[in-house]
Amino acid sequence: MSEKLQQPGVPLERGKVYLVGAGPGAPDLITVKGLRCLRAADVVIYDRLVAPELLAEVRAGAELIFAGKRPGCHQLPQAEINRLLIEQARRGRLVVRLKGGDPFVFGRGGEEAEALAQAGIPFEVVPGVSAALAVPAYAGVPVTHRGLASLVTIVTGHKERGAEASAVDWRTLARVGGTLVILMGVKTLPQIVAELQAGGLNAETPALVVEWGTLPQQRSVEGRLAEIAERAAQAGIRAPAVIVVGEVVRLREVLAWFQDEGTAPLAADDPYAIMADE
Repeated sequence: MSEKLQQPGVPLERGKVYLVGAGPGAPDLITVKGLRCLRAADVVIYDRLVAPELLAEVRAGAELIFAGKRPGCHQLPQAEINRLLIEQARRGRLVVRLKGGDPFVFGRGGEEAEALAQAGIPFEVVPGVSAALAVPAYAGVPVTHRGLASLVTIVTGHKERGAEASAVDWRTLARVGGTLVILMGVKTLPQIVAELQAGGLNAETPALVVEWGTLPQQRSVEGRLAEIAERAAQAGIRAPAVIVVGEVVRLREVLAWFQDEGTAPLAADDPYAIMADE
């Protein structure tokens, strides 16, 4: 039985913050609980990659605050976002912090939760479908598969501002095996590939880059590890994109079910096809 949220628009004696994962991009991949929180919210503080269709679910009279970030350009600094969450909750409001993917997977949700805990603000985490798992699935790649990959490593390719090198030990990861899923790594892909090969990862290892995964404009570029950075650059791949390295990429030939540059036609008995006709 699901918990009961307070009536929309009715002030709380004590405010509360829900850190909600919006999912990997497609609006229908948000969780049921996440959607309930969104519809009950007094204020929604949302990120850049949140689907506009989700914002349309917010009730009339609720406040929308954009806190999006692009590489090298932050609409609101993280400290200001933390302050805003605390301030809004102290006003007795139900606050939804709507974040792409899952709040605790490279979403800085942990930092926001820490700030709320230190301020004595009640909060709850509503997990979301992470792009690290969903985007490979939409590209026809299971990140684990019996006989091919018994483990998956999820890592960021993003370098901290001002850092000369990544904090990730790519050469060690090259020897771990299994599937490597890299988020926020398009810009640094040439360096990542070089480090993985220097660590001993075979240049022939299959690799894949998926741009705008789970959305109609999804594009995929596949190739050997040694050539994947050049292929992605030639195709003009930009963020947001997910990179997958490992033998499971070979399964795309059989398992690819989502058509790049537009969804595949829906079967007559597909529930989404039925809904579209209503």
